[in-house]
Amino acid sequence: MSTPTPPSPSPFQAPPVVIAHDLTKTYDTGADQVHALAGVNVEFHRGAFTAIMGPSGSGKSTLMHCLAGLDTPTSGTVHLGRTQITGMRDKELTLLRRDRIGFIFQSFNLLPMLTAEQNILLPSQIAKRDIDQARFDHIVDVVGLRDRLTHLPAKLSGGQQQRVAVARALLNAPEVVYADEPTGNLDSRSGAEVLAFLRDSAQELNQTIVMVTHDPVAAAYADRVVFLRDGRLVDEVTSPTAELVSERLLKLEA
Repeated sequence: MSTPTPPSPSPFQAPPVVIAHDLTKTYDTGADQVHALAGVNVEFHRGAFTAIMGPSGSGKSTLMHCLAGLDTPTSGTVHLGRTQITGMRDKELTLLRRDRIGFIFQSFNLLPMLTAEQNILLPSQIAKRDIDQARFDHIVDVVGLRDRLTHLPAKLSGGQQQRVAVARALLNAPEVVYADEPTGNLDSRSGAEVLAFLRDSAQELNQTIVMVTHDPVAAAYADRVVFLRDGRLVDEVTSPTAELVSERLLKLEA
């Protein structure tokens, strides 16, 4: 009799990589104050792919920017591993973002005169960091770029360009990758490819990924979806489907 295969461990059993505690962000507009974040407590675990969702103006992008050290919260703390990044000086934050965080944006941010391979390697070369060839080869295969490495961005489709950006973000094994609407400029097929690669990188590379999106179909690729409304964390689901995410969003927008 064959031995049953044990279930894969949940990514949420791993220790948290990013912890936000009582995070607030207030903007003074002169006549009034806008509370973009109002006491957010949330954790993101190693090897988990998490989507952040909510109605327009809910605080999604503000939360990501504060988590990544791109914006300064009004109060509360953000930890990356054991490092508290809130209160860091600009120079320290710049080095932390370079060495420990990966970024993927809507715009691919590729240099047009460099090949796909050169674009992937550029941040490591700027930082004078040794290239882990085995990891490079693995990532290139995961994102399906082996036969495109010598091509310039102009010779790549939008989906392929974003895969180059994904590979670039993953190469240095950052503790967390932040993806801000990474499929916003892609057609549905290319977007599905990129999202599948992000999901695979979480599973195969044990990569922590946090993605802001407004698209329930995109969110369904994640392990978990957390929902914001009026700057507060109000709901979350694990093993999401597009239908379930759409249903929760409709409730928040009602």
